[in-house]
Amino acid sequence: MIPKLTADQLKDFISQRMRMSHIYQPVMLKTLIDNDGEASVEDVSKALLSYDQSQVEYYSLRTKNMVGKVLANNGVVEPVKTRNKIVGYRLNTDDLTEPQRAALTALCDHSIEDYISKRGASIWGHRGPDSGYVSGSIRYQVLKRASYRCELCGAHEDQIALHVDHIIPRVKGGPDDLSNFQALCMTCNTNKRDTDDTDFRGVLDSYNDREDGCIFCDLGAGRITGENELCVAVKDAFPVTEHHTLVIPKRHVVDYFDLYQTERNAIDAMLHQQRQNIMDKDETVTGFNVGINAGKSAGQTVFHVHVHLIPRRDGDVAKPRGGVRGVIPTRQSY
Repeated sequence: MIPKLTADQLKDFISQRMRMSHIYQPVMLKTLIDNDGEASVEDVSKALLSYDQSQVEYYSLRTKNMVGKVLANNGVVEPVKTRNKIVGYRLNTDDLTEPQRAALTALCDHSIEDYISKRGASIWGHRGPDSGYVSGSIRYQVLKRASYRCELCGAHEDQIALHVDHIIPRVKGGPDDLSNFQALCMTCNTNKRDTDDTDFRGVLDSYNDREDGCIFCDLGAGRITGENELCVAVKDAFPVTEHHTLVIPKRHVVDYFDLYQTERNAIDAMLHQQRQNIMDKDETVTGFNVGINAGKSAGQTVFHVHVHLIPRRDGDVAKPRGGVRGVIPTRQSY
């Protein structure tokens, strides 16, 4: 267990050891001190908002992914969790007296004011897409063009807030022209530096990529046993065992390692769904092999990614030990 800090130790951290790249740490500490040592993520976010009017969700990410981690790593705070989700933080100190709280709060105020006086309004310039006005008509056109989805991860606006982002940032001379905007979700945009000029607009369009003559790009509706937005499940035409299933991305992509993360997430969800469906209707199934052939030398014959979900049963082969190692028969047993 991390030892509790005394008021003097916390004072020493704030005045001597705290290394600031922004005002976040003293704001968070002040909030915790003012609330008897514990505050929710939203409380910390609102405190940050008192210095910069922005979105509470944005600062919730900052609190959990940045400042909360820094202060926790320094042993100054510890996260408050509900079902493994961080919902707040508490100071890692002994009970503070009113005079101690007042002194520490004043010290945080001094750190905040000193930082702002040295850096000025530029400290809020890191959020490129929100650093200037984007007209409602431009925003509408950008989001409509993106089908109201993040052009990096594919998230829909119903799932997370979308930002209108400059592809070439203003700090690098990017214009406020429609051609220089893209839609990114709050998470992707927060993690994108304001000097990053990567254009993600083609990602969304690429989800519609299909190839003439590809048997997995033109599946008949009768074969499909499961479907989500980015992948489908079908029964294997040449099953290794009963209920052998293939999970296939809708986008035509040859190699598993070229899948987008969103497609991997969709495939994983479909594998879980199909596994449960198989187990619900066949009590003899006691295990599964999950496999991908990536490349001709690995046995791939249809060059559109597909993941095999092969149900296994006790006794279906004499020696199952080694499982997928059997792709090299002489190496299966070990």
